[in-house]
Formats: sequence, structure tokens, C-alpha cells
Amino acid sequence: MATEIKAPVFPESVADGTIVNWAKQPGEAVARDELLVEIETDKVVLEVVAPADGALKEIIKDVDSTVLSDELIAIFEEGAAGTTAAPAAEAAPSAAAAPAAAEEETVQVGDKILSPAARKLADENNLDIAKLNGTGKGGRVTKEDVLKAVQSGAAKAAPAAAAAAPAVNVVAGERVEKRVPMSRMRQTIAKRLVDAQQTAAMLTTYNEVDMKPVMELRKKYKDMFEKKHNGTRLGFMSFFVKAASEALKRFPDVNASIDGTDIVYHGYYDIGVAVSTDRGLVVPILRDTDTMSLADVESGIGEFAKRGREGKLGIADMTGGTFTITNGGVFGSLLSTPILNAPQTAILGMHKIQERPVAINGQVEIRPMMYLALSYDHRMIDGKDAVQFLVTIKELLEDPARILLEI
Repeated sequence: MATEIKAPVFPESVADGTIVNWAKQPGEAVARDELLVEIETDKVVLEVVAPADGALKEIIKDVDSTVLSDELIAIFEEGAAGTTAAPAAEAAPSAAAAPAAAEEETVQVGDKILSPAARKLADENNLDIAKLNGTGKGGRVTKEDVLKAVQSGAAKAAPAAAAAAPAVNVVAGERVEKRVPMSRMRQTIAKRLVDAQQTAAMLTTYNEVDMKPVMELRKKYKDMFEKKHNGTRLGFMSFFVKAASEALKRFPDVNASIDGTDIVYHGYYDIGVAVSTDRGLVVPILRDTDTMSLADVESGIGEFAKRGREGKLGIADMTGGTFTITNGGVFGSLLSTPILNAPQTAILGMHKIQERPVAINGQVEIRPMMYLALSYDHRMIDGKDAVQFLVTIKELLEDPARILLEI
């Protein structure tokens, strides 16, 4: 039975998508829920899977084609044998040809049998195939088995020898250039960053925070916290999210957005946390952060990071948001100026924690200090409010009990 394969229904904020990869070709056997095609939008890469066991009959939209919401992209044949039909003159295959056709559906490495998708994923993540556990039919290693090994850190292959030959031989003195098309997501990121700088009266104010109180609190309770909350680790980001939530309550202009000539004040606190992925920077949203516990925040961020690495973040995960936090410190940045995430009116930049001499009660002490940067839209937020907002975050972090007491 022929079934139409259509592009996903995109939300209003997404106009169209681009087909970046067909995981299966016409006539190739496909299992139910196995990946057929990847479609990149300006926010995420969406996967379309097989509705049943069968085979692709026809691909209507090729790679790099632009597709609209719910547009027909392929025809799928349910229950098909999964081999390309032979001409009439060759309709009677030999007995030896049948096993060969079946073997095309799997790849054997040593004593392991893998699907082509599983082999590709294992190679991309430098896994030792001999260490993979297969849970599929007959011990076959599936894509899910590989994903589990990637997440757990198991089956990592030994580092390649230093004397290994380079993948590309470049003649000494040769000036090599490579031109590749910019991905749709990268194009959108670039456009929005430029738009933010051109349309907003962006200004940045800076401060620094003594991280010693938070670090001591974390050191004292991190083991108890992890045990209590089923392996969720206590990091620094949850303190910043909770401090920002409290500060946003006190400065509603910072939690607002501009829509044309209107100001939209939000009566909720949805904070976006910037996450770096192979495809670019994405900002999934933590909803109602004022009601979340530290454990809820850490668990949510951990889940977003995991799904971001796997390309599993959905459009709904990144839609909305009233304020954004970005942490360049994880990459070693000591100080930077974050760019607004429009239509939001402010963004907080965290940076590297570095020990510096500071004056404490008239004495010079070495403290773990972090520079903070708050970029804001001066059309909406006055300098006084922006500075006091950042000072509030500083005060809450330097006395973490105030976050719990909301004072």
C-alpha cells in the first residue's frame, strides 16, 4: 500500500525547511520508525521516520530542496520487500542472489552486525564497534544501541596513533580554500544577530561577582544534592537562573519585549539558556523559572544539552522566552558583550571564574571572581534600571541565602 510522506507541520514562526539528507533511497528496506529524511529549519533539524515496515517508492523532493509545511516529499510503500525491482529480462534471480540482497541491508564488522545508520553513527562518534551491545533481532546493533553508547561514554575507541597518515595530503606552500554553503540555521543566526544590532539601541553594562559563597555552598552540598536528586549534579547555572528570576520580578522592564510600537510586559519568567551544538548556537527555554527548584533547573539544562548534542531539540523547546543567559566562560571567555536575543530586551553574559586580588574589608584577598555583562535595549530599559538589575544579581549570588528567602 502506497503512503504519502509529507514534511512536518511547521509552527507559524517557521516558514519552510530544507532537505539536508535522505537516509534511505528508493527500493531500500526500511523498518518502522527508522529515519527517512532530515529537514533543517531556521531553528532545528526535524526527522521524518518511516510509518511502517517497507521501502521508499519515490523521492519527490531531493536534497537541498525547499519544502513547505505538510508538503509531499516522497511516496512510501508499506510491506515492500525492500529491493529495487529488476527488469523483466532479469525477473528470475538466482538462489545465490537472494542472500546477497539481504546482506545489503546490514553491515558486518568483525562479529557484529549493524544497520548502515548505526555504522555511520558509530564512526562519527569514534566508537569501538566490537564493544557495542546489540539489542536488535539476532543481536543486530541498532541506531538506538549506538546512541546509548554515546550517551554513556562506553565503547570509545582508542586514540589513533600519532603517526597515522593525514586524511588529506596538502602540498607544502599550497594555499587551499574550501567553499561550502551556509546552513539554514547558521544563516538565520547571522540574520537575527545583525537585525538585533541594527534595530535595537543596544548598550552593555558590566559588573563582577565574588563566586566564593556559591562555590563553598556547592562544594559542601554537591554530593548530597546529587544523591537526593537521582544523579542531577549541582552546577553554577541554576544559581544564575534563580537569581535572574528574582531580579526580573523586581525590574519588570527587563522581562518585557517590544512589539512594533507596543511594550509587552510578561507576567511569567521563561529564561532561555544558550547551548552550543555542532549545528550552531540554540537557546532552549526553561519555563516558569520562578517556580522551579535548583534541581529542576539543573535537570532541565542537562536534558536540553543532551538533546541539543543529539539534534533532538524541538521547535517548541526554543519558542518564546523573556530573558536569556549565555555562558562564554565554559569556553574560557574572560569578558564579552552578548548580543540581544530579539524580541527580548536584555541578555546576561556569564564568564570564566578567575582568581584575582580584591579588597575585602580593607584587606587584599584572592577571590574567585567572574565578570558579568548585561546587554539591554536602551529604547525600553533605562541605564539606572539595567545597572540596578545587574547589581541585584551580584548581591543575590554573593549571599545565596537571599535567593531562597527572596529578599
